[in-house]
Amino acid sequence: MSAEINVRSNDKKNSKVPLVIESDVIYPTSSSGSDMYDGSGFEQAYLEKSKIISRAIDEIGFGKYQIGLFIVAGFGWFADNAWPVATSLILPRLLEVDGVHPPSEGRTPFIPLAQNLGLLAGALFWSLSSDVTGRKWAFNITFLWTAVWAIVAGSSPNFAALGVFAALWSFGVGGNLPVDSAIFIENIPSKYNYLLTVLSIFWAFGQIVTNLLSWALITNYSCETEIVRKSCNWGWRYFLFAMGGLTFLLFGIRLAFRVLESPRFHMSRGDDEAAIITLHQIAKINGKETSITLDDLKEIDARYPRPDNVEVKEDGLLSGRQIIKNKLAKYKLEHIKQVFGSRKQAYSSSLVIFVWAIIGLAFPLYNAFLPTYLSERGNANASLSVALTYRNSLIIAVMGIPGAIIGGICVESKLGRKGSLSLSMIITGVILFGSTTAKSSNSYLGWNCGFNIVSNIMYGVLYGYTPEIFPTRVRGTGVGLAASANRVLGIFSPIIGMYANLATSAPIFVSGALFILAGVISAFFPYESRGRASY
Repeated sequence: MSAEINVRSNDKKNSKVPLVIESDVIYPTSSSGSDMYDGSGFEQAYLEKSKIISRAIDEIGFGKYQIGLFIVAGFGWFADNAWPVATSLILPRLLEVDGVHPPSEGRTPFIPLAQNLGLLAGALFWSLSSDVTGRKWAFNITFLWTAVWAIVAGSSPNFAALGVFAALWSFGVGGNLPVDSAIFIENIPSKYNYLLTVLSIFWAFGQIVTNLLSWALITNYSCETEIVRKSCNWGWRYFLFAMGGLTFLLFGIRLAFRVLESPRFHMSRGDDEAAIITLHQIAKINGKETSITLDDLKEIDARYPRPDNVEVKEDGLLSGRQIIKNKLAKYKLEHIKQVFGSRKQAYSSSLVIFVWAIIGLAFPLYNAFLPTYLSERGNANASLSVALTYRNSLIIAVMGIPGAIIGGICVESKLGRKGSLSLSMIITGVILFGSTTAKSSNSYLGWNCGFNIVSNIMYGVLYGYTPEIFPTRVRGTGVGLAASANRVLGIFSPIIGMYANLATSAPIFVSGALFILAGVISAFFPYESRGRASY
């Protein structure tokens, strides 16, 4: 492929990718008025090259490659919701007297706790490794890792083993969104950034498919007797086998698609030629051409020479240790300070990170114990049957699809990102409060359908808005801080579940109050990113 592509020069007059920065770019400045991101020449060169690559992607446009990438990247959103939901769906069945059962009453939430610890570790590990070994390796391996450990978990001999395996499969799941969102946004034209919000439709599909499989398997292969024994309680095990097999199938589809390595990854390791070749490959798949050449990037190197203390390999590319140093440098105190550099940026960053933290506690607190809520809210205080519990979970899951579509429309409307986010969060909390008035399983089902519609709007907007309001130079740090706050607070939801009375509405009240609080806070975000470019 490289032999067929001219990456060295460009003879056309004035055909270089322009380095124009729109007037409405979100690019905060320090209180003194000077650019707080001027930094070292090495980092400035990266920023300049990043702009050129962004222009090249805009020039190539949205075509066959981006459509395929939208689908396979969507698998990451699918898994990010499917597996936490899967964990919640097996919890009510872990009561075997001769097999998997909690060590004592009220200790079932140890499984979600193990899951959240795995998600946090996975997000940190895969995010870092994708900057060293490449985006596409992490993009694929996370699914293979998850599939293997999920299938193993189906054969768990006891409660402790299941907890370990849940943490291991979650370690793979945790890397999906950080890696998948990066490889997607780095390969689409800037005017299609709203598709990050639309990708949440796969989030809804993940919940639907998971609930559909649980309804078919757990319902039909669970004990009907009061005493649950392993011999008649294979439904949740078959469910994990099926989920692992499905994840392995999605892994195979990703391999068949043959996603290209991100041009920005090549650029970050000093391989400008590979970045240019990849851009031309994308253009060829789309049936387009791009005017970008290697000379465009080399000119920047001439203006910003590489410092002498940068470690390189024999082929001239950055060493793995240097790449890790560059990655970890984002989390040094100096770079964290840049996330909060100016007064307005500090205000914005603090509010966004705080909202992510609140949602990290509110959503798992509700979602992890939804089947338990449903089973307790039967007519005349009678618990629902296993079949009705999983049927209702499936109906609720289907409601996520219109939510994702509505979210994609709202962010481009007059409501914008801020209005859509604030309104959806507040309505989510109000619906949860309203659900506590339900006197029958059907009315409670209706309230929860409303919750899933609005909460999918909320999550879709939040995933799209967050990377848009951080400049490229500190985007990794800013998004990383927000995601870490979300995962850390998520660890507390199962701990609360250990001590809360799940037969009451207490967890719902707490979750609803947190959603309303997040909605009020988001109304005070200083930046509206609709219609603005972000670098």
